[in-house]
Amino acid sequence: MNATLDGVVIAAFLAFCRIGGCFMLMPGLSSARVPMQIRLYVAIAATFGLLIHLSDQILPFVSRRPDELAPMIISEVLVGALIGVMARIYIMALQFMGSAIAMLIGFSGVAGPSIEEGEPQAALASIISLSALLLLFTFDFHHEIIRALVNSYRVAPVDVLFKPQGALVDIADTVSESFFVVLRLGSPFVAYSLLVNLTVGFVNKLVPQIPVYFISLPFVIAGGLILIYFGLGTMLSLFADGFVDITIGR
Repeated sequence: MNATLDGVVIAAFLAFCRIGGCFMLMPGLSSARVPMQIRLYVAIAATFGLLIHLSDQILPFVSRRPDELAPMIISEVLVGALIGVMARIYIMALQFMGSAIAMLIGFSGVAGPSIEEGEPQAALASIISLSALLLLFTFDFHHEIIRALVNSYRVAPVDVLFKPQGALVDIADTVSESFFVVLRLGSPFVAYSLLVNLTVGFVNKLVPQIPVYFISLPFVIAGGLILIYFGLGTMLSLFADGFVDITIGR
C-alpha cells in the first residue's frame, strides 16, 4: 500500500511539473496581473483533474531513485514550459505588432499599463493585446493548450527525457510563423504609414515655411484610428485562426 501511495504521489508531482510549467508561461494565466496564488491553485486543480486520465501514462515510469527522478522532474518542467512558451510567443508577436501599429500611426506618445507584462505599453497596443487575449479565451483556446498537454504524453512520454534540439526547432518555427502572420496583419498600417509620411514629406518640401508635420499629425492619427476601426475585427479573426495551427498543431 505504501509503495502504491508513494507512486501516486510521485506521479501527481510529475504531472504537476509539466502542467505547472505550461501554466507558468501560457498567455493569460502568466500575466503579471494574475496573483501567484491563483496560478498555483489553477495548476494544482488541473493536475488532479487530469491525473485520472494520465495515470496509465505516468505511473508505469515512476521511480523512487533520486538519480532517475531528478532528471525526470527537470524534463517534465521543460516539456510543459515548451508548450506554454510556444503559445506565449504568438501573443508576444501580436504585442510587438500592436506597438508597431501605434508607432506607425503616430499614436504611441502616451504609454499605458500593459496586460501581459509589467512594463508600460502604448494604449493602442494594450487594446489590441487585450482584445486578442479575450477572444482566445472566449473561443476556449485555453482548452486547446490543455488538450496539447494531454497529447504531449504520447509525443514526449515521461520516460523520454527532454530533447533541446527538437525544442529549439519548434521555437524557431513558431517565432518565424508568428511574425509572418502578424506582419501580414499589420501590412495595411505599414502601407498607410509609408504613403502618409511620403505625402507629408512632399508637402513639407513644397511649403517649407509651414510646419507641416505638426499640422498633419492629428489627421494622420485620425486616419490610422479609422483604419483600426474598420480592420480590427478582421485582424483579430485572422489572428485567432492561426493560433492552433502555429502553436499547438506542430
